[in-house]
Amino acid sequence: MQKRNTQQRRRAIIEKLKAEGEVSVELLAKENNTSEVTIRKDLSALEANGLLLRKYGGAVPLAREQVLGTGEEQVSKRKLAIAKAAAWLIRDHNRIIVDSGQTTACLLPELCDKQGLIVMTNSLEVANALRELENEPTLLMTGGTWDQQSEAFQGQLAEQVLRAYNFDQLFIGADGIDPARGTTTYNELYTLSRVMAEVAREVIVMAESEKLGRKIHNLELGWEEIDTLVTDDKLPVEIKHQIQSQGVRVICAKLEKETLAKG
Repeated sequence: MQKRNTQQRRRAIIEKLKAEGEVSVELLAKENNTSEVTIRKDLSALEANGLLLRKYGGAVPLAREQVLGTGEEQVSKRKLAIAKAAAWLIRDHNRIIVDSGQTTACLLPELCDKQGLIVMTNSLEVANALRELENEPTLLMTGGTWDQQSEAFQGQLAEQVLRAYNFDQLFIGADGIDPARGTTTYNELYTLSRVMAEVAREVIVMAESEKLGRKIHNLELGWEEIDTLVTDDKLPVEIKHQIQSQGVRVICAKLEKETLAKG
């Protein structure tokens, strides 16, 4: 079977999802004559565009009401609102870690007014964006082994580099929010996230409220390891109180009125 290009493959995934109601990474990889790593990237990109919901081992469709309110523009504005709120927590001359991820990457333009920052990251995307800032912070890279799924450096070398420093704050995303346990991830390589949390005085999770309740078995960080959750104002009040009761500060960024009106 001839390999499809990225656009053809992703269109085929959506069509199969519409027809069958659920798709698996393993089967999609076989049908598209490609690797499971590539399929996971496809599913991540389609989820970011509000076209499906990832689950362990595959994906399912979004409910109709979710599709109507979580298009690419809507999702990106939600991430930007979270980034603006998170940036208020950063002081000049702070030493911070910015983990890889779409939401954490939105934080970077908000750093342009911060002076004397030292920023450690395991992401080439984050590193390149930092170099574009006029007040270019001091950049530190973890190094390590490149992981195609997370598109970031992972592994023991990265962990050793992190442990050689101490930081004021860690800014990290999440694939899922479990009100009882903490943040969850699809990525099997999550030990680096825990090391990041160990070497930072304050752990700040940046995650959209729509990630609430996703059934993901990998616990990345427990609430006892997290100081602050920055999310959007769609987080249900009862869930906010449940998370706060575990000693976590919850900041709900407000979306602009014109953004809400589109939903």
